[in-house]
Amino acid sequence: MQRKAKACVPGVAALLAALLAGCSSGDGVGDGADDSKPGDTGSSTAPAQPGKYRTLPEPCGEVDTGTLDSMLPGIKEMAQEEQREKAYEGTPTVTYDTDRRVGCNWKVESSGASHHLLVDFERVVSYDGAVSDDERAAALYARKLKEAGIPEPSSTTESEESTGEPSEGSSASSDSSEAGDKPQGANADDPVPSGKSSKDGKGKKGKEGEEGKEGGNGVDGVSDGASSPTTPPPGLEPRTLDDLGDEAFIDDAFTTATSATRHRTVTVVFRTSNVIVTIEYDEQPGRRTDVPDSKEMQDKTRELADGLSGKFDE
Repeated sequence: MQRKAKACVPGVAALLAALLAGCSSGDGVGDGADDSKPGDTGSSTAPAQPGKYRTLPEPCGEVDTGTLDSMLPGIKEMAQEEQREKAYEGTPTVTYDTDRRVGCNWKVESSGASHHLLVDFERVVSYDGAVSDDERAAALYARKLKEAGIPEPSSTTESEESTGEPSEGSSASSDSSEAGDKPQGANADDPVPSGKSSKDGKGKKGKEGEEGKEGGNGVDGVSDGASSPTTPPPGLEPRTLDDLGDEAFIDDAFTTATSATRHRTVTVVFRTSNVIVTIEYDEQPGRRTDVPDSKEMQDKTRELADGLSGKFDE
């Protein structure tokens, strides 16, 4: 019995040595498998950054009385103090989520015209972890720019603005104005957005033929020419702005129709981080022969936009 037990010892030792070698080899493979997870490329992608602004200001309180006096002259003509105070307060726009969008309206009639002012704040939030709030807001701004029919700024345009002269390869100013009649890449048959006038004055709500302009006359018999009161003067046409917010544009639309309703609407839209601000300033003269001054309306709207932009930077 003892001789048999001793004979088995070498065989058991060999088996144990083989098992130990196998386990050692398996542990090395197992360590490598644990470190590499399925789909792991070895680098982690950080989530997109949230926007700078988490709340919105109260729009009815962001426009001071001096600005309202200038843009809505009918307020000064109100005899009753209670009526004036209510006009200064404005009317909040109806929104379903005041944390995401708020606005305020003012509408005042005067002896010579009626004026309407709208201020709208929209805070953009991206629910895509790969897209930041700012990127989402920039995409929404670009869509508004396209809807307004304003071409995006190009390096050629920026060069002309900085030097005051067309850059090499650019055409004369008259040719460039014709090329700007429609946004880049737009279909010639696409309708003009509601409430806007196209760059040649053929708006959706009114046509030149209805006003007699195609026959060589402007509005109400005014001679047709570069100084037509229905279109903004050179340099005041709808365009992008490079000194307001992160990006901005201004639109100027004169609406004409066969009815007595004729008015000019100046719109400024600018983006600051993940907030888009829209200002609409509208004037409708009391007499059909009167035409609101484009420069005056643009100056007032841009001044208000500059003031609101500065408050966001505070």
